[in-house]
Amino acid sequence: MDEPRPAPRSGALRALVVLLAAEAALLWALVIWLILELLTDQPTSFASAVAILILTVIAAIWVTTITVATLRKRTWIRAAAVTWQLVQVFVAIGCFQGLYARPDVGWALLVPSVVVIALLFTPSVLAATSARES
Repeated sequence: MDEPRPAPRSGALRALVVLLAAEAALLWALVIWLILELLTDQPTSFASAVAILILTVIAAIWVTTITVATLRKRTWIRAAAVTWQLVQVFVAIGCFQGLYARPDVGWALLVPSVVVIALLFTPSVLAATSARES
């Protein structure tokens, strides 16, 4: 008996997974860096340093979860991924202005976020992550 094969992943879905996985990997690298900084340097505010570390761990877990769910073609990933990308867009906007402006960081956050948002609404990704009847 032939069992139905799962539909192959489209190029857009593969690109989406790669970008989300890269974001997750960078967040985990940031978690490691923040831990090392916390252990080797004296922060101005220990409570603030720990809070930022905890928020970064939560973000890393969340983006990793979104990435795994994208591989599994879950329907809820579009809303979760758009929410995360909008957070990055707003942080990027903040990087372009102010006393400590870092346009390079702003562009590094903005470009992948816009690409991910565009990929989320391509027909092949919408079809792969839409509710299917059993």
